[in-house]
Amino acid sequence: MSTEENKALVRRFYEAFNTQNVAALDQFAAADFVDHGLPPGVPPTREGAKQYLGMFVAAFPDLHFMAEDMVAEGDKVVCHLYASGTHKGDFQGMPPTGKQIKIEAFDMLRIANGKLVDHWGVFDALGMMQQLGALPTPG
Repeated sequence: MSTEENKALVRRFYEAFNTQNVAALDQFAAADFVDHGLPPGVPPTREGAKQYLGMFVAAFPDLHFMAEDMVAEGDKVVCHLYASGTHKGDFQGMPPTGKQIKIEAFDMLRIANGKLVDHWGVFDALGMMQQLGALPTPG
């Protein structure tokens, strides 16, 4: 696939989650998909990624991804994005606050044969917890 085709696949991947369709990961990710950014205790597999995303969708039912910038080279796509949503469900033991969050993230995805095969990602977990009121903000 060309770099433009890879970027289009990643855009469709994020758009699928804007409908809170966690099962869509099966459509985009290869059976042997590896998610290198999942927390301890969550298997780094496609099923583990679905479990982790499902936790976010349950806690933030209006979860929305906005890709700001995307760069592709070879079989990899790197994306600078924001995720936003309203805390309406339990999140890691925290009852719903009704607060809105907007968090910044960077993802790198590797693609083979038209499917996502690897994911590395980081997001501003500290900022998210501060926005939810679980941690104090500096100053």
